[in-house]
This record gives sequence, structure tokens and C-alpha cells, in this order.
Amino acid sequence: MKHTLAAAAVLASFLAGNASAQSSVTVYGLLDAGLTSEHGGADGSVTKLATGVQSGSRIGFKGTEDLGNNLKANFLLENGLDLDTGAYRQGALFGRKAYVGLSGDFGTVNLGLQHNPLFTALDNIDPFETGLTGASLNLMSVASLRTKNSIMYETPKVKGLSASIMYGLGEKPDSATLGRTIDFSIDYANGPLVLTLAHDNRKDSELNTAKVTLLGGTYDFGPAKLHAAYETDKDDIGTDFRDYMLGVSAPVGAAGSVMASYIRKDDRTNARRGGRQLAIGYTYALSKRTNLYTSYGRISNDGAGTNFVGDASSGGSVPLPGHNSSAFTAGMRLKF
Repeated sequence: MKHTLAAAAVLASFLAGNASAQSSVTVYGLLDAGLTSEHGGADGSVTKLATGVQSGSRIGFKGTEDLGNNLKANFLLENGLDLDTGAYRQGALFGRKAYVGLSGDFGTVNLGLQHNPLFTALDNIDPFETGLTGASLNLMSVASLRTKNSIMYETPKVKGLSASIMYGLGEKPDSATLGRTIDFSIDYANGPLVLTLAHDNRKDSELNTAKVTLLGGTYDFGPAKLHAAYETDKDDIGTDFRDYMLGVSAPVGAAGSVMASYIRKDDRTNARRGGRQLAIGYTYALSKRTNLYTSYGRISNDGAGTNFVGDASSGGSVPLPGHNSSAFTAGMRLKF
């Protein structure tokens, strides 16, 4: 651990020094901490200082090099961290993102560890942006949030239409498909309307292929924005869910914003592992980079459901089967 942290410090110092010398390198980050009270867990209720409630805390380095003829080389390295303990997350120094690539008139190609298009699509249409205690990921699936060993191509946007496709190599001996991931999204954004179709196909084992498909969108009416999504989550060994989300977000005054959502996870098998989530939240901007937040979420589980209220990254308390879960949080997020 000491060697890892020392290497991170050396790299941060090097890149920060270069950032002042050339505009193509940027050091950035996000720090988020809140007080969270969780109820319904199998081990009882707990109040904790949570980290990464609205958004996962991180520090990153990104840059571009102009190669001429509108061609650029790009890189990004992003480390996740816990503010309450100072520990790094995701089990790796740059476990949030790590990639290098090229961009130009043809679009963008990146190689490395990246968010999959399915997660990005859901994050864009969730009124809670997959954070706070209303996070859609409490009941909806994005398969693996990040994909290792991935190659991703993003098209240019043409008349509001764009697409992303990702291929994650399984890198298993004697198998071209085991561990493989194929992801894509097709997105449309024009004026107040945003639509997205995303799909994830994972070969988890020789006997199992898991597939998640998401269709959703938002429409901004001015006084409020409507959010909606429908998702199927199936595999070959007994998973068959249908997920439904309906939400709303709206500005409140000059600096505030309120959001709410209802999500239903419907188990199409006889296992009764589904549930229903209701959530409401509020954010208040102190500046362009700093905001306060508060939110409340509650999940009512079906008979065998153990779904629990979590947030962007701090986890949650798992209930006994069929028991309810709830959480309240209040905190602060700062970007730099």
C-alpha cells in the first residue's frame, strides 16, 4: 500500500507540474461526504459518515495532444477514494477509469478501463443521476458499471443522434467468448427531448450469457423535467426481471433543485426477488462547484427480495428477505 500511495503522489506531482506548463493536461477531482442514517438492515440500523453519496469521490488526470489535421491523442486516469478513511476504492490505483485513445472527425476510440455505455445511458436519464438515496442502481441493473480490457468507439453527433459501442475482451485461455462483454447505446438529444437505447451482453460462464436492455428518456417541459425508463434483465440460469422507472426533477428558486422517482423491479420468475422504491431529494448550489444535498429513499421488498437503499458509492444495509430498507442522508459535494 505504501508503495502504491508513493507512486500516486509522484505521478500527481509530475502531472500537476505539467498542468501549469501546458493547457492540455488537467488535474481535477470531486469530494463528497454526508451523514447517512440507514434502517432495515439485517444487523440493525446504523448512522455513519458516508463517502461518495451524491457522486463517488475521485481525483483524476486528463489530457490531449494535438496531432494535426483535427486528430488528437487523449488520456484519462481516475482514482476513486473514501473521504471518511482516506483509502482508495475499486481495488486499484486508477480503478475508476484508465484509458488512452484518439479522436477526430471520425469520432473517438479509447482503449482501457471505461464506464460501459449502459451505465452512462442510465446515469443520463435518472433524476438522481445514479446517486443519493434515490439511485436507480438500487433496483435497476447496468451489469458491470466499468469494463476492463475494453475498446470503445463513440460516433460524432449528427442532428442530435450519436452512438457508442464497446467490446470488452475476456482474455481467457482457449476461449474467444468467455468473459467477453459487448455493449452499445444509441442516443438522441434535440431540444427538450432525450432518448436512449442501450444493451449489455456478457458471457459470464460457458453455461450463462446475461443480457440487459434499457429504453428510456427525458423531456424538459421548462418548469419540470420528466424521466422514464424500461429495462429487461435476463440470463440463462434463472434471472428474469422487468424494471420500470418514472421520475421528475425541477428547479426550485435560483439555486435549488428537487427530484423524485418511483422504481418497480418485477421478478418474472417465482423467486419473488423484486421490490418497489420511492425516493425524493433536494440539492442547493452554494456556487458553480459546491452544493449541499439531502435525500430519502425507501424500498419495499417482495417476499424473497433483499434489495437495499444505497447511493452513488457508499453501499447500504442489506435487509433480511422480504424486509424493507430505507435511508436518509444530508451532505456536501465539491468539484475542483
